[in-house]
Amino acid sequence: MDDQPNLSMILDLPLEVTVRLGQTRILIKDLLQLDKNSVLELGQGADDPLDIVVNDRVLARGEVVVLDDRLGIRITDIVSRKERVETLG
Repeated sequence: MDDQPNLSMILDLPLEVTVRLGQTRILIKDLLQLDKNSVLELGQGADDPLDIVVNDRVLARGEVVVLDDRLGIRITDIVSRKERVETLG
């Protein structure tokens, strides 16, 4: 029997990929006052890298790019194996 993992079995499994732009804390009373033109300030700088999250785990970081009037993410850093293992705990 082959001890090597057979990756072909999982290649077609769908994964949830999210790009996290930033986050903030807000009181419920302030949240209820938001309307269509409200601006919610995030705790991240404009030049900070964005987190690329797969199934609730940060796997990479990147920056926003515009491609034919659509937004995309250029991957600038892949999280190390050590960092990924540390997020499991």
